[in-house]
Amino acid sequence: MSKKVPGTFTIILGLMLFALFFGAGNLIFPPMLGQQAGENIWIANAGFLVTGVGLPLIGIIAFVFSGEKDLMSLSSRVHPLFGIIYTVILYLAIGPFFAIPRAGNVSYEIGLKQPFLSDNSSPWPLIIFSALFFLITCLLSLNPTKIIDVIGKFLTPIKLAFIGLLVVVAILFPIGVFKAPQGEYTTNAFFKGFQEGYLTLDALVACVFGIIIVNALKDKGITSKSSVMKVCLLATGLAAVVLAAIYTSLSFMGASSVSELGYLNNGAEILARVSEYYFGSWGEVFLGLMITVACLTTSVGLITSCSTFFHELMPRISYRTFAIVLSVFSAVVANIGLTELIQISVPVLMAIYPITISLVFLTFLHPLFGGRRAVYIGSLVLTFCVSIFDGLNEAKIEITAVNDLFQNILPFYSVGLGWVVPSLVGGLIGWIISLVRSK
Repeated sequence: MSKKVPGTFTIILGLMLFALFFGAGNLIFPPMLGQQAGENIWIANAGFLVTGVGLPLIGIIAFVFSGEKDLMSLSSRVHPLFGIIYTVILYLAIGPFFAIPRAGNVSYEIGLKQPFLSDNSSPWPLIIFSALFFLITCLLSLNPTKIIDVIGKFLTPIKLAFIGLLVVVAILFPIGVFKAPQGEYTTNAFFKGFQEGYLTLDALVACVFGIIIVNALKDKGITSKSSVMKVCLLATGLAAVVLAAIYTSLSFMGASSVSELGYLNNGAEILARVSEYYFGSWGEVFLGLMITVACLTTSVGLITSCSTFFHELMPRISYRTFAIVLSVFSAVVANIGLTELIQISVPVLMAIYPITISLVFLTFLHPLFGGRRAVYIGSLVLTFCVSIFDGLNEAKIEITAVNDLFQNILPFYSVGLGWVVPSLVGGLIGWIISLVRSK
């Protein structure tokens, strides 16, 4: 019999989810959105919250609802080969290709460059910093100890308290007035914000966090699906409220900073400059120190998770080998630079995020179409046929004939959501084919 869930445990679970999603890297995107959106900040922020908060938490609920043991099992509903390829791509995205190098970049930007090297264009400081950062990451990943948990538990409240103080001061005493929106925020603020939410990568790790939720509830003796779903809904709801409040405050802070600080290159630079504006150089240094340690904790966790996954996938290669290779690779990628790394990640995320969104909603609809594989395949194939060109467009590789065709026949293609109708149509076609085959 499943035990009753204490209310305090649900609150702790919700706050844990918030801490998992609100990594140091996530701090940098709302301020940048605020600067670019200007007077259209509220509509742009709403779009960001859909994919930066709503989608990841819906992804957790979908995973719990599915009853599967891990992401590969869930994605194998499409096809076993798809399950392997999709899961590998996801772990590469949240690991050595984007998220792990980003942790090093954010640490460098906020912890070293902005306080001490703002006018230094030499590549050597980043090379040396990333080498040291990922050497420490590798050593801690090879010898897991409680130090990471201790640092996380100690640092997270301090980091949140300082960030909270920073945004409260920014709201009570705005640096300046909002400026006119820039670029796509002028005409498509909501949809641009929607796409910016992809950069958090949180929807891609939702299933990983879902496993943590399920295991935490099992440890408490909570086993019935209804109880697990109830706690999951309450915990994700709490996490959503806190995340939305902080992201919105950071967006406001970025929007109000332009008149005094000007348009800056990335969110890390905005945070550092705003911190210096309100609290002086010591405030900037303190923020940099906290962010650096927080990013180190994040990178160790990601190296450990990715190395464990790839070792299970390829047992002949040891965990230690994967940890070393991923650390070295991440150090190399980090030297691209934060702004450049974000620019490179956008085309890839534009291609794979629609597949993730479609998979999440198909998971909820799974009982309705009886889990027919053709429905999954039809929906995801047509989704990818459109999203791949969204990615190419972001990479400035434009195929005019295809773009013109899609522009004429697909609703919302111009704002990056042309995959929605094909996803629905593909699922319907798959369902019809499965019915014909069964007869």
